[in-house]
Amino acid sequence: MAAAEVLNAPGIPNLNNETSDHLPKLRSNQGTYVASSSTGWMLSTPSDAPLDEMRRRFREDGYVWVKHVIPRMAVYEMREHYFSQFAHTGMLLPHTSPRDGIFNTSADPTTYQGIGGIPIDSTNNLLNTAHADPVYRTFLAHPSLRAFIRHFTGWKQERIVDRAMLRHNCPGSQSTGIHYDQYFLRDGEDEFLTAWVPIGDCAATGGGLMYLENSTSLGKDLENDFLKGAEHLPKQERIDAFNQFMAKDGFMSHDAVEFQDIHREKVGRWLVGDYEAGDVVFHNPWMVHAATKNEDELGRIRLASDLRFYEEGAKMDQRWMKVWTHDDGL
Repeated sequence: MAAAEVLNAPGIPNLNNETSDHLPKLRSNQGTYVASSSTGWMLSTPSDAPLDEMRRRFREDGYVWVKHVIPRMAVYEMREHYFSQFAHTGMLLPHTSPRDGIFNTSADPTTYQGIGGIPIDSTNNLLNTAHADPVYRTFLAHPSLRAFIRHFTGWKQERIVDRAMLRHNCPGSQSTGIHYDQYFLRDGEDEFLTAWVPIGDCAATGGGLMYLENSTSLGKDLENDFLKGAEHLPKQERIDAFNQFMAKDGFMSHDAVEFQDIHREKVGRWLVGDYEAGDVVFHNPWMVHAATKNEDELGRIRLASDLRFYEEGAKMDQRWMKVWTHDDGL
């Protein structure tokens, strides 16, 4: 089967192909909507595509979006469990199921910020509990996900960073800013694999991740510039994503249009997809990405988890080998 046939295999929704005339209106936390000429669709890959083809796409594009890695039912069970913990808070639309995760439009979205925003104390307490919850920790070890990672990487055994994160993003609330992953994990090897797992269907305008096309080299250049400028700093400050050379919240920017314009000679478009429950996007440590502003037409709260994997025996950033809490300083 030819590569073009593999990447457009029957049964894979053709909502994300590069010939589509319909492009989503994307925006980040700040700034205007990204122009259609600066927006594009990611290309999905079936989970049974030839291994060489998946690795080629990852190597050349910096990411590979793989369809149906985790059973859809397992993903929605995790979604229902998570939002059940918030059912008493008023975040969910009355008379709707936690499995749907529909935001209560009569509520103030800033009251229900998740990670990436500034959660209030009561939300932080719920987030601390959710991250240590055995149901979530079991979900992270789902055999379908782990088997695919070993298949894709060729590793005999993978190690997950304990500080995996659950991020919910209500329509109208603050989303994750522009960054690349390596600068958060500077005290470990830079040969790790990030898996972004949407926990529920997530439309392109629903707060999912958007990737800056051809930005792997930019991420490496920015990190090299930082390391040169920070040589004089003590180690603990040098590896800190919140040091004097970084934005106060650890992100490079919250304005997708401005950031793209500044680096236009090195990068391409902002790429996004209509993600389905069960999909996983794998990306390298240098790929620049951010979440879109959640403007989901159905009012769905975006829920996703970002995971990092190393090959067993690799030097890992030990600061991240503990379960996430809101006050861990990372």
